[in-house]
Amino acid sequence: MATFVKIAQLVLAVALIILVLLQERGSGVSESFGGGGEAGFYQQRRGLEKVIFIATIVGLVLFAGASLANLFIR
Repeated sequence: MATFVKIAQLVLAVALIILVLLQERGSGVSESFGGGGEAGFYQQRRGLEKVIFIATIVGLVLFAGASLANLFIR
């Protein structure tokens, strides 16, 4: 059981890295620090962007659960 949890945690970690990298909100260094053209208004997520956002949240919850399970199963 402990091996399964460790493998699941590893797979979830890689999936989370990929999902976070897929979320592109702007380009350039100024966008990273809150500057740029889109800083003044809110744009709603639609389509694939919304699916990636929700999948990232679900993956984060599953990763946290796997981490806690790994802590207590030892």
